[in-house]
Amino acid sequence: MLNDLDRFYLEKEEPIKSCLLALKQLILSYNPKLDHQWRYRLPCFMLSGYTFCYLWIDKKSQYPYIAIGKGNEIEHPDLVVGGRKYFGLLLINPEEDIPVEKVHEIFDQVMQLYPAEYQQ
Repeated sequence: MLNDLDRFYLEKEEPIKSCLLALKQLILSYNPKLDHQWRYRLPCFMLSGYTFCYLWIDKKSQYPYIAIGKGNEIEHPDLVVGGRKYFGLLLINPEEDIPVEKVHEIFDQVMQLYPAEYQQ
């Protein structure tokens, strides 16, 4: 029997399913202190009690995205903040290679906003 976290990934259609699973691995490999949890009905990646990021799918484009906590506090041309007070969104085209360097660049900027003990 699948739990909610596994169901989120496995019940998606391709290529979204593969994209989300790859993003999950990318995020978890970024920092060993990140904990993958089902919170707020979302697959969240927690950093010592803080929501570092979560994964979701944009209703309009149907692209998966990484919603990055504290993303509103950094500047990056591909990060969509809009009127959000805490998160910035990075849309990922499931038909293309995941921009690993871009994701790491954004994560590196955000990680600088956390206390040193949470950083790698």
